[in-house]
Amino acid sequence: MISMRAAVMHATKKPLVIETVEIGPLGPGDVLVKVGAASICHTDLEVLEGELKYPMPMVLGHEVAGTIADIGADVQGLETGDKVALHWNPHCGHCYYCDHDQPILCEPYTKNRAIGRHFDGAYRHAHDGNPLHMLMYLGGFAEYVIVPAQSAIKIPDAMPLDRACLLGCGVMTGFGAATHIATPGFGEAVAVIGCGAIGLSAIQGARAMGAGRIIAIDLDDKKLDIARAVGATNVINAKDSDAVADVKKLTQGRGADVVLESAGAERAFQDSVKMCRPGGEIVWLGKVNVDRDVAFKWGTLMGERNIVRSSYGGARPAQDFPALAQSYLDGTLKLDEMITARIGLDEINDGFDLLRRGDAIRTVIMFD
Repeated sequence: MISMRAAVMHATKKPLVIETVEIGPLGPGDVLVKVGAASICHTDLEVLEGELKYPMPMVLGHEVAGTIADIGADVQGLETGDKVALHWNPHCGHCYYCDHDQPILCEPYTKNRAIGRHFDGAYRHAHDGNPLHMLMYLGGFAEYVIVPAQSAIKIPDAMPLDRACLLGCGVMTGFGAATHIATPGFGEAVAVIGCGAIGLSAIQGARAMGAGRIIAIDLDDKKLDIARAVGATNVINAKDSDAVADVKKLTQGRGADVVLESAGAERAFQDSVKMCRPGGEIVWLGKVNVDRDVAFKWGTLMGERNIVRSSYGGARPAQDFPALAQSYLDGTLKLDEMITARIGLDEINDGFDLLRRGDAIRTVIMFD
């Protein structure tokens, strides 16, 4: 067992508490990772606000990168000292959904994620002798994590950990949506609604696919400026104008060939359908409260539009994470622009306040 500091959630809508907790022992298929950096994602905030229901006490945090400190007896392909980016979708490989190439729906994954346990159904964390839950198999707001070996993806040694942690959720979700889920053709028009980390990554995925016009839509001019910096050809502030009409003006009246929605608001979902051309594609990445209804006029859903929901951009972490890291090192993938603050673990509640106010794209907690 290892004693470490972690930010523990004891109740919704209350500040996290920095406490000493225990982690271990290491299972034969596990790796122990010394956390170097972890970023605050909107999903963490949704859990803290009680919009997503999880058991407590819990350690949040699922965008994590670090260095392997120890490995289990059965682990192959990883060694102590390896730099790794972590992913939150371990899967069994043989259940109904894995057999249907839908690892995001893996049955043991879904079951144990909901109760905050390790992938094998056991606990690896304890607090005052009692089990401590972890969010999405990681619990990354802590000095160490224990994860299944398949969740630790080796990345180039030159990759900075504060950028690497972004790969684990937001970047993979947005970039993957444009490259794995949607199929924008060379020269086509792509509209991206919402310019947080997911939307900015979707813009870059569309750029990588050769989209001719990439239209970024948000309510914040500062975020739209960043959208231009990472590849948007046009920007629309939906607070000041009719985004649907503007997109159609930019696309000869037809609408965008592909619309990637990442704002997670009722209007954004509705507008995503309205601004997509007949026969086009819509990928919903954002999310509203799970108990909330979202209404559509039936006519807006017609016209042979293909609507898909994606939670992780068709992630293939073992292939995608190293490729994304190398793209950053090559100067192709822009990650620096997404980091709006770097803080220490003791300042984590300030980081959540930044996100609540809409003043953060990604706040990164630094451990090294």
